Amino acid sequence: MVNKKNTIRFWVGRVHLWLGLASGLIVCFLGITGCILAFEREIENSTQSYRFTPVQNQALLPPSALKDIGNKALPGKKDPHSISYQPGKSAAITYYHANPDYYYVVYADPYSGKVLKVKNMDEDFFRIVINGHFYLWLPPEIGQPIVASATLIFVVMLISGLVLWWPRNKAASKQRFSIKFNAKWRRVNYDLHNVLGFYMTWILIFIAFTGLVWGFQWFAKSVYWVSSGGKQQKEFHETLSDASGKLSYNNAAPAIDVIWDRTRKAMPGYTGSIDVHVPETDSSSIEIALNPDTDTYWKADYIFYDQYTLKELPIKHAYGRLSQASVADKISRMNYDIHVGAVLGLPGKIIAFFASLVAASLPVTGVIVWWGRKKKAKRAKKTTPALQMA
Repeated sequence: MVNKKNTIRFWVGRVHLWLGLASGLIVCFLGITGCILAFEREIENSTQSYRFTPVQNQALLPPSALKDIGNKALPGKKDPHSISYQPGKSAAITYYHANPDYYYVVYADPYSGKVLKVKNMDEDFFRIVINGHFYLWLPPEIGQPIVASATLIFVVMLISGLVLWWPRNKAASKQRFSIKFNAKWRRVNYDLHNVLGFYMTWILIFIAFTGLVWGFQWFAKSVYWVSSGGKQQKEFHETLSDASGKLSYNNAAPAIDVIWDRTRKAMPGYTGSIDVHVPETDSSSIEIALNPDTDTYWKADYIFYDQYTLKELPIKHAYGRLSQASVADKISRMNYDIHVGAVLGLPGKIIAFFASLVAASLPVTGVIVWWGRKKKAKRAKKTTPALQMA
């Protein structure tokens, strides 16, 4: 008779059990918050009416005018980080600075300049959920390694779960693909853990991998190295203007207004978003972010201009023009959109939602399976001596 403890399957089961018990709470939490974040944009659009301003037959206010409006709404703050335009949407004037640390968004009518909402993003529901999802509401240097480690453990559990799921024979394989809902509740729970775990593993592995890209630099570099054919990713660095004062553009209008107007005229009928990033220092550049598909992030073009000459500046990192990005750079850009399923549109978000829901349920159903087996083993030990005495 084969000793179960001498089999690979037994030790895989031990690893699966103890890693599951160690990381279960965090995995459950990440799954629940992942469900919420999958439909972040849809929920915000349906509950926050101040984000919308109907298209009108009149001129839009330029970025410099909206910057002044935002500064009046938030006195004492530095100039905004960016000003965002999109047809049918309110202008979003974003104040995001690290020193001092604050994050506000002023929503304004882009035609009249009327302030519709001043929002402290530290109190925003989804901002709070994101901070929990990424850092467990701990300081990033503490929370991020914990979340990343739990995610790495979850990947090991997905792989070990497949090994344990794999049927030993044809008869067993019939029970691996469907849930027997008319059975006792413990059997239903067992099927929920195994069957749903199997089907969603192929989705969850992508969600977990994209999470690891944020969590571990070594993992992010490895993904880029593999997808680029052995190249290393060029680090993002600030693109600077020539602040020597030797050259300047010949126009009385503010530089951000000139670049914004030039961009709009070059793209008649454009329905995507235009983000104008205001230079923070004398050497900063003017950044224009053009996103033709505002349901995702990866397709955006990031164009940088010298704030004095208004000439486009060359970019070597991944966040330049999409047409100039390599396959590896595009995969890197897609990371968030893959993580929440947005890369496949609404169907992808629905899939990501249910995959996250299953991920949240696996620790729960797994503990119930473990607890049931533990109780069964205890009963068996009590029964055996009694039988021997008889």
